[in-house]
Amino acid sequence: MPIPKNFKVFNLENIPVSKLLLSPAQLQCETGEIGLNNVIVDSSIYRPQLALAGYIELFTYQKIQLFGNTEMFYLRSLTPEDRRKAFETIVQFPMPCIIVTNGHHFEAEYIQLFIEKGIAVFSTPLVTSKALYFLSEFLEDQFAAQVSIHASFVDVYGVGMLFIGRSGIGKSEIALDLVERGHRLVADDVVLLSKKRNILIGTGTSVNKHFVEVRGLGIIDIQAMFGIRAIRFQKRLEVIIELEEWASDKEYTRTGLDDTYSSIMDVDLLTITLPIFAGKNITVIAEVIALNYLLKTYNYNSAEIFAAKLSAEIERKKQHPLDKDKRHISYFQSDEE
Repeated sequence: MPIPKNFKVFNLENIPVSKLLLSPAQLQCETGEIGLNNVIVDSSIYRPQLALAGYIELFTYQKIQLFGNTEMFYLRSLTPEDRRKAFETIVQFPMPCIIVTNGHHFEAEYIQLFIEKGIAVFSTPLVTSKALYFLSEFLEDQFAAQVSIHASFVDVYGVGMLFIGRSGIGKSEIALDLVERGHRLVADDVVLLSKKRNILIGTGTSVNKHFVEVRGLGIIDIQAMFGIRAIRFQKRLEVIIELEEWASDKEYTRTGLDDTYSSIMDVDLLTITLPIFAGKNITVIAEVIALNYLLKTYNYNSAEIFAAKLSAEIERKKQHPLDKDKRHISYFQSDEE
């Protein structure tokens, strides 16, 4: 199934160095305001071991430079003159910033050298592996491709369900009904989807998060009205439900044997087209879709089991053509209630 036209893909080409202070890597800036406006253009992190030793042919200075125990103990093994030369070798390149792990710190003279070159220096008490994990996770999130879509996103029994369809078809009302039944709203109206490895994580914008617009009523604050249990700040997207008006001349799936998928940023997502008409309870159907998805996750496919039973019955009748029993159940026990 092609991506609907209301999907808009975008991603950041760079972020300022100052954003690193928002990461969970416990960074402390050693150079004040210097270098905080430098830009980071790559989500990967570089260990400048060879560059410090003088080999700069493959020095990817555009990346964040991470100094761990290896780099720091190597620098301390050098004479003051050679150490100064090692620093001067790398500061000739416009690096965005340097991060020093394991509670290490540069001497004041080298901090001054980085200040003169406009390079931000951060330190963290975390060990290198943990700092690298937190920073990589943060940068992956910042540079992740995103799509913005007009939809409603709800956590139904732990399944992230995205309701799409034309404006005014009832997406917000369905989300509100699901919240009333104990499920959790992620976002309404504008949903942001970020790609994390091979999954999509959805959330709302800073403005519309957990507010729902109900036509004829107005704006409702779900958290204030239903409490913290009724919301989620983010959720993995697993099922797309496309709402459309019932068309008598259109064929809709009757068995569910053949699943349909949509691809968003190369992530395949189960997509179900639900025809709606007056009196049809979409909320209950949405709950059934979530439960059926969970059953399939645990290798129970109702459609396949029904098809297997039907095939077995057909085969039985072929093998016993004289069997005229049309009751299907040959004996009913008594019921004396």
